Amino acid sequence: MSTPDRRPVRSPRDELVDQTPVGGIYLRRLVRAQLTLSLVSLVAFGGLLGALPIALYVVPSLSSAAVLGVPWAIVLLGPPGVPRAARRRLAVRTARGRAGRGVPRPRPRRPSLTMLSILAVSVVTLGAVGLGAWGVRFARTTSDFFVASRAISPWWNAAAISGEYLSAASFLGIAGLQMKLGASALWLPVGFTAGYVALLLFVAAPLRRYGSYTIPDFAEARLDAPRMRLLAAGIVLVIGGFYLVPQLKGAGIALGVVTGAPYWVGVVGAGVVVALVVALGGMRGITYVQAYQYWVKTFAILVPACLLLIHLGGLPQRSALFGQELPRAPAAGLVVSLDAPTDVTFPAAATYTIDGVRASAAAGEERTLPAGALRLPAGTVVPVAEGIEAQRGEDWIRPISDEGRASPLFVGSLLLATFLGTMGLPHILVRFYTNPDGPAARRTTVRVLGLLGLFYVFPVVYGLLGRVLTPQLYVTGATDEVVLRLPEAAMPGLGGEILAALVAAGAFAAFLSTASGLLVSIAGTISHDLRRARGGRGADVRTRRFRGAALGGMLVPVVLALVARGVDISLLVGWAFALAASTFCPLFLLGIWWTRLTSTGAAAGMLAGAATATAAIVVGVLGGGEAVTAGDAVLAQPAVLSVPVAFATMVLVSLRTPARLPRDVEGQLRALHAPEGLGLPAR
Repeated sequence: MSTPDRRPVRSPRDELVDQTPVGGIYLRRLVRAQLTLSLVSLVAFGGLLGALPIALYVVPSLSSAAVLGVPWAIVLLGPPGVPRAARRRLAVRTARGRAGRGVPRPRPRRPSLTMLSILAVSVVTLGAVGLGAWGVRFARTTSDFFVASRAISPWWNAAAISGEYLSAASFLGIAGLQMKLGASALWLPVGFTAGYVALLLFVAAPLRRYGSYTIPDFAEARLDAPRMRLLAAGIVLVIGGFYLVPQLKGAGIALGVVTGAPYWVGVVGAGVVVALVVALGGMRGITYVQAYQYWVKTFAILVPACLLLIHLGGLPQRSALFGQELPRAPAAGLVVSLDAPTDVTFPAAATYTIDGVRASAAAGEERTLPAGALRLPAGTVVPVAEGIEAQRGEDWIRPISDEGRASPLFVGSLLLATFLGTMGLPHILVRFYTNPDGPAARRTTVRVLGLLGLFYVFPVVYGLLGRVLTPQLYVTGATDEVVLRLPEAAMPGLGGEILAALVAAGAFAAFLSTASGLLVSIAGTISHDLRRARGGRGADVRTRRFRGAALGGMLVPVVLALVARGVDISLLVGWAFALAASTFCPLFLLGIWWTRLTSTGAAAGMLAGAATATAAIVVGVLGGGEAVTAGDAVLAQPAVLSVPVAFATMVLVSLRTPARLPRDVEGQLRALHAPEGLGLPAR
């Protein structure tokens, strides 16, 4: 009679901890199950997202179909606005106080508006500095400065992530691009928000479980290659620096628009405030500052948009928005101050005066207007600056068309860059290290989706209203100023001044919050990854290094912002997203989910992706920067080319260099994917 097997039954946890063959089977099945679920969710969501521009292109009538008087595409990609209440006729008060068909004419900036704007910006800035100073008492250890002791709750972290993600490109740029390009610009917020779905499915929880301090920290530990830390650190600094320059530039421009201050004052002032806040409180202090700034930005863009729609009774001049009309001068005429000679194109024949000198232009004629006061009679079609195409309402409202920046190829590449680029932005990824555990990181991401969706409802309102209420921006080419200019143009008087000051405060909060997150990432990389001295690694030394890196890390971006005033903000932001999508995105996806990734393959893929994206953008800029043909579209937004190059290079080189596989790959996977509830020892 055989003796029954009395060996104790081992739990899956014991098998995983001891790294037995059975534990390896458990781990591989766990990874496959997680990956399958993520891929199914991605296919469902990505299929819907990818099918949307295709459907609008294949069936053009979908773009013009109306819901409550507003084109369906605008309802889908942005808010429907306020429908015509009982189809009342809009009556907008002119500067003379009588109802008319036009809009108020621009008026000189008054001291009261300047003082209100200065007061609003000062309140926001002092609030940020005050919260940063308050956070100093929580910032005592290295963990406090780098990852906020991994103790930030999902709601706090979601508000902080949303606060640093909603940059100048979101607060000012989306409305400005919509006014300039039309509804095709609304694919940007779609991609910005959708990127967090990819983060939720593939990166957030594994990245938090791994327990690194910085992205270069993850690269070195996962691939067992110290040189990967240096390569990743260099890319972090490049992305962070080039993303930081537009924030500082936006602060200089916005402060100049609302207060008349010189450009350098806004740049230097924003740089000083951000550097002090980050140096004082580190990640722990900046978390509270960024959460506060998210709600400031949302309030500042939400309240004026709602009040202006209520004041105007809905969307005015719908023929210029959705019909056959081009933007025209209002009933009282239009006066535009040109600070320098300006190249413009007249879409229709027009008569105008500059400093009292009368002139006329034929339809389609290009002219260089001298500096001075340009006066357009009532009803004159507004000329457009170089780089802006005059579009009738029915064309302006189409989210996708056959060519240019609304072509399917350009839109697809844009969605790919923003969808995958979000996954590679250093200042966003580092925030997931601050959650207590993986499930908290996932809950944070879900809340971020809701908070971003709330904010992105409102920039489209400014783009719609700006097309008819601030047509002078088409002449100057300064469509990025529409959010700042619109309140006073739509509501002359004290009410408009208060709303303009509120918007100015929100814009400055956008610059400060994003710049703060970028500087935390830059300072962490400099102090933790590039200055790893053999001695002196105590908490006090690391804290001093972090503070010094925060103060010093702002110097180069400030100098670049001062000399790059004429550089297009969207160019730098677009390049940063394309670079992030082509480097860190494949590193994280393959590093988390593929066991055969080697350090050589990862390095080759990151370099290939970065080189491809950079070369395409440089060639596109040298060629004029206009996305007219399919090739131009790829050069202007190269993610559709550079991302596959990066992935293919990583995979192929890794397969050819199996000797460079890191040690203990199974242990790495266990640290990334094993649920926290098993209580496994930390990596």
